[in-house]
Amino acid sequence: MQTTTERTVREIAIENPASVTVFESLGIDYCCGGRRPLSEACASAHVEMERVLRLLEAARRGSQATETGDWSGKPLSDLIGHIVGKHHGFVRRELPRIAPLLAKVAAKHGATHPETTEIEALFAAVGQELSAHLLKEEQVLFPYIVNLEQAGVSGPRPAACFGSVERPIATMMAEHENAGALLARIRELSHGYTAPADACPTFLAVYHGLEEFERDLHRHIHLENNILFPRAIELEQAR
Repeated sequence: MQTTTERTVREIAIENPASVTVFESLGIDYCCGGRRPLSEACASAHVEMERVLRLLEAARRGSQATETGDWSGKPLSDLIGHIVGKHHGFVRRELPRIAPLLAKVAAKHGATHPETTEIEALFAAVGQELSAHLLKEEQVLFPYIVNLEQAGVSGPRPAACFGSVERPIATMMAEHENAGALLARIRELSHGYTAPADACPTFLAVYHGLEEFERDLHRHIHLENNILFPRAIELEQAR
């Protein structure tokens, strides 16, 4: 039997949604990098295993649910509705809100804090990546998964232009990796979203917004990579 330390971060996050908050607070990747064993993830994040285990147990006992909720057994159509309404909606609200704030900060503080100019460019790349990504999910992949679920095991397989669902899923996961890497670079440049001593209120606000954006994207990717996509592949293969 696997011990907790041998289990992957992904497995722990699915079984105990409250663990997501612990992983976020410690900088442990539970979405794109969630297939690593907990022991390896702790070493990579430079946190003590015993501390992580204590926090995970406290989270398990102290919370019955988190913002991510337990979606492991709910209909895929409900999970997709949640992802589109909560997480896709968040991206579409925050991209046009944060971008002009970043432009303002870079224009005002770029001479003394040149990292803000690079952050502005990186966030623009995130916006381009995600804007196209959301449309592909909503117009192609998600409708196919819903139709697949509605058809059941015995019904006719829905028509698709991509063959197996594994192909678009692989593309979506690669795009998740790209967006996550861009935001990780933003976190690095901003020193963990810590504004400098001379930061104006707009500077503070934009770093807060970026941190919230990254946190939401991590939860968004977790729901897709670790729950929705594996279940969709399993459903298609059962036919």
